[in-house]
Amino acid sequence: MNEQIAHYQRKLAYEMDSADLFQALEQSEAVVVLDTRKKFAYDEAHIPGAMSLPHREMDEANTQHLDRNKTYVCYCDGIGCNGSTNGALKMAQLGFKVKELIGGIDWWKRDGYATEGAQATEGAVIQCAC
Repeated sequence: MNEQIAHYQRKLAYEMDSADLFQALEQSEAVVVLDTRKKFAYDEAHIPGAMSLPHREMDEANTQHLDRNKTYVCYCDGIGCNGSTNGALKMAQLGFKVKELIGGIDWWKRDGYATEGAQATEGAVIQCAC
């Protein structure tokens, strides 16, 4: 039984769902949301406040300005996309603390949260507890 508990604890240490991310953003936790898709996809719709950093462009030079004390939550389109996994791996290799958003922007929208961009969707809006 302890092995099973350890498995789920490890999994939760590296993944979060949209409700967890929404709550973390509302509570002003030290998280930065990274959209790991290509720039055109980010421009169409993205999680409010997310930074565009396509996984194929992640390297030491493109990440040197980022705060290594924060947790970077990587996302892509959803379960049919591995951009968030590639991004999380690259960010971890670069020495950052990382989590992957389960379901990507698809599940973010399905869970009723708003997006920003040219094709923004309405939904729950983050109310910062600042």
